[in-house]
Amino acid sequence: MAGEELDLNPPVLSASPAPRKIRVRWLLVWVAALLWLVVLFFRLADLQLVHYSEYFARAQKQQERSFEVSPARGAIYDRNGHELAVSTPMDSLFGDPADIADPAMVARLIAPIVGVSPGDIEDKIRDARTPVRLARKVAPSVVSRVSAMNLRGVFFEPENRRVYPQHDLAAQVIGYVDTDEKGRGGVEYSLDKLILGRPGRVLVMADGHRQYYDRRELPPEPGASVTLTIDETIQYIAEKELAKAMAATHAVSGSVLVQDPNNGELLAVASLPTYDPNDPGKYPAEDRINRAVSFAYEPGSTFKTITMTAAIEHGVVNPNELIDCQMGSIDVAGRIIHDWHRFGVLSVRDILAHSSDVGSIKVALSLGAPKFYQVIRDFGIGQPTGIVLPAENRGILRPLRDWTPSSIGSIAIGQEVSVTPIQIISAISAIANGGTLYPPRIIREIRNPNGDLAPPVKPGIDTHTVTDPRTAATVREMMEDVILDGTGKAAQLDGYTAAGKSGTAQKIDPQTGRYYANKYVASFVGFAPVNNPAITVLVVLDSPEGEHHGGEVGGPVFKSVAQQVLAYLDVPRDVPMPSTEETAKNAEEPAHPAVAHDATEAEFQAAIARRSNARTTSVQTVAFGNPQSVIVPDFSGKTLRDVIETCSREGLVPDLIGDGVALEQYPAAGAELVRGGNVTVRFGSADALAASRAHQGAQN
Repeated sequence: MAGEELDLNPPVLSASPAPRKIRVRWLLVWVAALLWLVVLFFRLADLQLVHYSEYFARAQKQQERSFEVSPARGAIYDRNGHELAVSTPMDSLFGDPADIADPAMVARLIAPIVGVSPGDIEDKIRDARTPVRLARKVAPSVVSRVSAMNLRGVFFEPENRRVYPQHDLAAQVIGYVDTDEKGRGGVEYSLDKLILGRPGRVLVMADGHRQYYDRRELPPEPGASVTLTIDETIQYIAEKELAKAMAATHAVSGSVLVQDPNNGELLAVASLPTYDPNDPGKYPAEDRINRAVSFAYEPGSTFKTITMTAAIEHGVVNPNELIDCQMGSIDVAGRIIHDWHRFGVLSVRDILAHSSDVGSIKVALSLGAPKFYQVIRDFGIGQPTGIVLPAENRGILRPLRDWTPSSIGSIAIGQEVSVTPIQIISAISAIANGGTLYPPRIIREIRNPNGDLAPPVKPGIDTHTVTDPRTAATVREMMEDVILDGTGKAAQLDGYTAAGKSGTAQKIDPQTGRYYANKYVASFVGFAPVNNPAITVLVVLDSPEGEHHGGEVGGPVFKSVAQQVLAYLDVPRDVPMPSTEETAKNAEEPAHPAVAHDATEAEFQAAIARRSNARTTSVQTVAFGNPQSVIVPDFSGKTLRDVIETCSREGLVPDLIGDGVALEQYPAAGAELVRGGNVTVRFGSADALAASRAHQGAQN
């Protein structure tokens, strides 16, 4: 077209908005994804780093079921390796609330079998979130009956139960445990951390459907074993003789201790009344008290041995020095003290032999209070011995500054001072061994589960010298006179020399602080043989009725215990026998005890009845477990020592009546007894044995 100009550059069209929008969208997506990743990263970091422990614990709570398994407590043995306390495996009943759909029904089914109320079992299941113990250490018959029901969520796990095979023997020394296997008395309490061991744990894993798929166990570690210094046979002798004395005197309580004076080891610690640690809840709390360490009493005249030792040590008197005992009374700082007898002039030796209060006070006055006090402290009076037994009483010895002008007179005769049996026997043992005070020991050794010896328990007091050997020898000789010609004649031994001292102390009324008019603590302490002591024996009787003097009620107990223990330990005799017949016999068998008398048939039957009443169950059964039976040996013609050793070896407890050779026994030879059962044996002369056999032959 003419006149029109051709546009050779057409307009450029703009780009489409679609690709830009797509890019923006993708950018937003990537930003959002990045932000999400950042949030996810921080969330994961929060879960894994910050709150990991919390969520891990919550997961474990949902998936895991765990419960504790009690360890086996270490065994307790006597010095010869005889078991006094052991742990036996038992089964405990558990319930898992996650698997029990109907707690009420389960409770109704198992409650009559385990002896627990249905309500208690149901409450335990409903309140628990993990497996809960429904019954502790049940009998095998219970396990069989409950297992036969095949109840879902109800199962058994092995635990341990403490058993005391010898029942009440040395019960206060050994102690007992509670339902959680924690020590609650004696060595069980004092060494609980060592004996207890470390508990184990059972861990069971469950999935979302509460199906168990894994089980892991951390086994418990057993505790350390403990060997005591106690000798099971000597302990039995001490308890038997103490029980006889208490029955004869009607004393409310008593103690008999036997110690090796040459190292402080306690061979027997008898305390009555007692209890069975297999079932301590059946006995009053006072029966579980170990009076050997907890009973503090005024020692009375047994303390005069310390008075004499102090005076002779410091050279203020000698055994043959004569002292005017003023016909039975003395004025000490305005206080009149009367003697038990109107003595005139006595030697220091006779003052101790006849237990003159006035003479002892005059000896102490010549010594002076400061020196006297220091010697008493050196003997360990008024201080805890540190023996490994709970609730030890330190006794009372007031500081010298608190003594009144008349205190020296009272303390010289065993008043205004209190001691425990463990203190006084250790003090007398120091005189017996030549002047060294050893800390009393009840623990011989402790062994870890791997068999290694554990470090020894540190004693409460250190071994130290309390007097020189010459003074100790002098006092030993004076104490021998007490038994030969003084207040301790009833304690004379057959075939052995012995030394001792009697004591009779009025008890103090705690309400008034005054002495009772008719309540006493009678005691006797001594050792044998005199020149080479093997044992120290202490007898304490609280509130005997009728005769109450220590020499008359405690002396015979000392004799019975010492005679049997010396024979059991095979200690050689150091004096000839009183009769020609017995002297000839003992030339062949020097370790045999003297024949005191032929036990009668009536005594034998009475002993059987007494033993049956005292232990109606111990002969037939043991409280827990399945002990092996023992065939009773034939003791006919055997000596007392042979019978003791055989019974100890077979795990039987002998009840010995009379002296000499065995004439008769119950149960008869060949009978079957549970380990720990009692055998009563009657002894008499060889002539009586021959007559008995002749009579049996005539009957046959």
